[in-house]
Amino acid sequence: MTTTTDLVSYEDALASYDPVMGLEVHVELGTKTKMFCGCSTELGAEPNSQTCPTCLGMPGALPVVNAIGIESAIKIGLALNCEIAEWCRFARKNYFYPDMPKNFQTSQYDEPIAFDGYLDVQLEDGETFRVQIERAHMEEDTGKSLHVGGATGRIHGASHSLLDYNRAGIPLIEIVTKPIEGAGARAPEVARAYVRELRELIKALGVSEARMEQGQMRCDVNLSLRPHGREKFGTRSETKNVNSLRSVERAARFEIQRHAAVLNGGGTIIQETRHFHEDTGSTTSGRVKEEAEDYRYFPEPDLVPIAPSRAWVEEIRSGLPELPLARRNRLLAEWGISAADMQSILNAGALDLILASIDAGADAASARKWWMGELARSANESGVPLDGLAITPEQVARVTELVSKGDLNDKLARQVIEGVLAGEGTPDEVVEKRGLKVVSDEGALTTAVEEAIAGNPGIADKIRGGKVAAAGALVGAVMKATRGQADAARVKELILEKLGVSEG
Repeated sequence: MTTTTDLVSYEDALASYDPVMGLEVHVELGTKTKMFCGCSTELGAEPNSQTCPTCLGMPGALPVVNAIGIESAIKIGLALNCEIAEWCRFARKNYFYPDMPKNFQTSQYDEPIAFDGYLDVQLEDGETFRVQIERAHMEEDTGKSLHVGGATGRIHGASHSLLDYNRAGIPLIEIVTKPIEGAGARAPEVARAYVRELRELIKALGVSEARMEQGQMRCDVNLSLRPHGREKFGTRSETKNVNSLRSVERAARFEIQRHAAVLNGGGTIIQETRHFHEDTGSTTSGRVKEEAEDYRYFPEPDLVPIAPSRAWVEEIRSGLPELPLARRNRLLAEWGISAADMQSILNAGALDLILASIDAGADAASARKWWMGELARSANESGVPLDGLAITPEQVARVTELVSKGDLNDKLARQVIEGVLAGEGTPDEVVEKRGLKVVSDEGALTTAVEEAIAGNPGIADKIRGGKVAAAGALVGAVMKATRGQADAARVKELILEKLGVSEG
């Protein structure tokens, strides 16, 4: 019999089965305090220093709902085209786990704050795919376990575990899709595009930084296969806490191949959670997945129901910013670029940086040019994201200003950016330290041009004879003499003037 570690080819899997996905995304809200108490949510504090009797679940401690957390949940629901509940309440999700000090999680079960929505996402080729949203509900995060003494950082093989409850009680929004059908071979791509679009939406709303690498946003990938022509869904697996766009896509693809191998071999898919491994792109078994009834949900007796007024909901709706898809469509028209160009900008994580540079004074074309050119190359070489480079949009805007004023040419501008990235200071400080300004003194340029003509009489004669293209060699000689700090266009003009030749 085929084992669960065997795979079939992706093409063979899709030849026999239709993939069905469900994506559950947890978003850590950027509130200053926790969901049900006043403890700080700031990252990096000493373990267990941001706790109180309420978030530690001490007897007699009573929770109070964070109003900003509710407002953030409504913003997310509205942006996802959801209905907002007129009345809902919290529930206790009961289970024992070391990082849950109360032995239950305060969540929402059958009465979510937002439900029945959708999100349109764009795939690489510009096709739009609509993902239906089942619900978005409020809950609290758990603490963090640190397993010590093993080689993998997991509990297996560890000698002991440490618990940090600073994260316990931080507000979360869980966004759950309806079953995603009909994507076929593009299912993994749809999963990635959905999480990317959701991340951009969350950031645009200002409710979270949604940094997946920091755990502020993480995705559980539910996947099942069903034979072609059958309506009933297959048994699903749930790959937990996937924390990058690329990994979401890889996890879905791997599970499609694994499920197909099990089914083709006559095996049975186990409903379980699974762990994703970045190094291999594979998943391994976690634990048998509980059903909802196993959590023994019941209404939270210590919290009053939430009943947002329709006037408040409409006030929040009116204050929503321009959402990412609408913004991209507007920019496509304003910038006159193709959908493929916009996709490249999105893939590079450059859109917000480009817009911030424009806000700081750069023109759109120049901002795109530097972020998608020199800076993208530097980020790729150093293995950091674009927004991790040691240069700000304001500094990029200043470089473009120096170029537009004629103080720098492109070659010098690249050296200025190199200096800023190396920590040599602001663009102006790098220009000063390295002596990089364009030589604009007409006297100095004229002298350099005359010396180039005198040193290359044969080329000068060709130009006089009508071969204007030969002027490029003399321009090169002048640029070399001025260490690339001359305006090449002005140098060519001076050469032709000296030789009495017209450009036309």
